[in-house]
Amino acid sequence: MSDLDPETLKVVNYPHPVLRRVADTVPAVDDTVRAVAARMIALMHERRGVGLAAPQVGLGWRMFVANPTQEPQGDRVYINPRLVDPSPETSARDEGCLSLPQVTAEITRPVAITIEATGPDGQPVRETSDQFAARVWQHEFDHLEGVLLLDRMTRVDKMANKRAIRDLEG
Repeated sequence: MSDLDPETLKVVNYPHPVLRRVADTVPAVDDTVRAVAARMIALMHERRGVGLAAPQVGLGWRMFVANPTQEPQGDRVYINPRLVDPSPETSARDEGCLSLPQVTAEITRPVAITIEATGPDGQPVRETSDQFAARVWQHEFDHLEGVLLLDRMTRVDKMANKRAIRDLEG
């Protein structure tokens, strides 16, 4: 990890193979991990996103950044996250993805969930949300499992996005 230059990271698009792999645990929170997180936050803001997972910048790491509020103080880093206690209640909302530009789909997810992770300071983080953050965490966590929006779409949404998906596939 130490020979990695975070400034060279950029968002990769589907069908990049790293997007389909289960990400590896981050063994330790060090300066490189913090620098990668900072670069990911910058890329997320440049693209006007609300979350960005390490696989989306070509790294098979279990880490994502998020800022569901899009407020300057809202940036969060989640290293080796786990999602627990999903609510039985679900809701469907349109989602997009920075690695699938021009693709949107209505995705059903639990309304509330708890995230447990390590923060950039190496300390444990535990947060629960029944707001937009819960949806963002679930979307970004999917990336760590190699799961894409395409896998959660209805057949109707796949048809509606067929051209955009085909264009990405080249």
